[in-house]
Amino acid sequence: AAQSPADAARLAALGTPAPQVCGSTKYDFTPPADKLALGEAFRAAIGQRPVWVCASTRDGEEALILDAWRAAGPQPALLVLVPRHPERFAEVAQLAADRGFAVQRRSDQVAVAADTQVWVGDSMGELFAYYAAADVAFVGGSLLDFGAQNMIEPASVGVPVLLGPSTYNFAEASALALQAGAARQVADAPQLVAAALALLDDADARLRMRDAGLAFTAAHRGASERIASLIAATLA
Repeated sequence: AAQSPADAARLAALGTPAPQVCGSTKYDFTPPADKLALGEAFRAAIGQRPVWVCASTRDGEEALILDAWRAAGPQPALLVLVPRHPERFAEVAQLAADRGFAVQRRSDQVAVAADTQVWVGDSMGELFAYYAAADVAFVGGSLLDFGAQNMIEPASVGVPVLLGPSTYNFAEASALALQAGAARQVADAPQLVAAALALLDDADARLRMRDAGLAFTAAHRGASERIASLIAATLA
């Protein structure tokens, strides 16, 4: 059971008899309702400010994002940084503070102040809550050569997605999202910040990307059922 035609071709070259393209099981999930509700609570507490979430960021990416964000000048938007690995939570908060940003952390368990510029999402299991609070999301692991994290998740809740140049872990999904208009790709951190600011300032573009993301993720569901059917038929 191959995820894509390219995977099926590689499996066939290795001697697999008649590999079948079933798609990616990563589309087959339901966003957790409690986390979506938490995201709505986050948003209500943040207020009317635009929210840019940089999710699952990897070592080295936050510094690039923060430098480009600072270079763009003071912004009304709240930058939310959600590092991929919990052992880096304190480091990322310090990176933002060292650059002169007013910083808060999710673990402080207090509402985001009006003058806070960077909110560090230093919690586990709440990624969908951050996405639900976002106007625009950047999916980390793609700005540097880490191959990207899961960009299907933000698209599935209608959040416009920004990707860096490195997407090999989600090559097919990224290509399909870009083709569908659910995502946009940038080459570096300055382009990333420019793209985020442009989207935050363009409600119509965000709405188009929202609709495209919902349609894109819905269209590719069903791999789990196809794989189960293939297994059942083979066993029979």
